[in-house]
Amino acid sequence: MDTIPYTTEVHPETGLYNGKLGVWIFLASEVMLFGALFSTFVFLRVGADDWQGMQTQAALNLPIGTINTFVLITSSITVVLSWASLIEKDFSKFRRYFGATVALALLFLIFKSVEYYQKFSHEAYPENNNFLAVYFTLTGLHALHVIGGIVVIGYLLGPGAKMWHTEPERYTNRIEVTGLYWHFVDLVWIFLFPTLYLM
Repeated sequence: MDTIPYTTEVHPETGLYNGKLGVWIFLASEVMLFGALFSTFVFLRVGADDWQGMQTQAALNLPIGTINTFVLITSSITVVLSWASLIEKDFSKFRRYFGATVALALLFLIFKSVEYYQKFSHEAYPENNNFLAVYFTLTGLHALHVIGGIVVIGYLLGPGAKMWHTEPERYTNRIEVTGLYWHFVDLVWIFLFPTLYLM
């Protein structure tokens, strides 16, 4: 059986291997999705009579939002270090860094769950006002992307890790494109945090 071409070497037309090209196309669609939601936020805010009042009523937890920002920035560092470990052919170090990325992602979700619990316990729901609707839509969608990242990273740490022993270069490429996705997830939060918590 012939192998799929351009999984390890770059395609002469694009200058990228297949996986990286596919992820960049996927991320372009994600930029459009979040771009549309951020645009909705801008239009709702510009058209609102009492946006600051709605934001104050929402009472977002700034310390939790700040901690989560540092958690995700740190996870971006660990995902880069995991890929760099594979470049150095150090699989055990890779597993430690990639595992740390999962742990940080779970920590992010725990803090986000605490924040959601605080909102629901004070009867702050999306239908209460436009700010809360935007908050839950953007942060909920972002949390789903974090969960998706955990699933992919978990697979590559578990059953998918067998590829390291048979096709190490292709496996390294998979880790690289997973890292690209993870950086996008982190970048979205870096825009979400000041937009929702600070402005």
